Amino acid sequence: MGFAILVLFQLVGWLIQHLTGLPLPANVIGLMLFILALFLKWVPLQQVEGAASFLLKYMSLFFVPVIVGSLAFFPYLREHWAVIASSGVVSLLLPLLVTGWLVQSRLQARRNRRREEDAHVHRG
Repeated sequence: MGFAILVLFQLVGWLIQHLTGLPLPANVIGLMLFILALFLKWVPLQQVEGAASFLLKYMSLFFVPVIVGSLAFFPYLREHWAVIASSGVVSLLLPLLVTGWLVQSRLQARRNRRREEDAHVHRG
């Protein structure tokens, strides 16, 4: 029953994506609807827990096609490994640094605003 519920949400996500043309993958839409149904207690967790545990246990098998497909491009990967590796490092570090900078600037702005409010209260 749990597996049928998971597949049903996948199907509903696919229908919504194809009927509305939303620029989201159907599985993401189905997952969002499934999470909403769990939070609203429309779907009891116990009904899907067994199927979800089974799928998670064997999830590594879903990556086999990706690994096999990447082997088909092995000559290209070997030739351009430096560009691929550097783009991977940059795409990891750049968002990390930008996010850290944004958080620090927001925290500093909040501290400054509190100081101004405290100074205004003490003056007034």
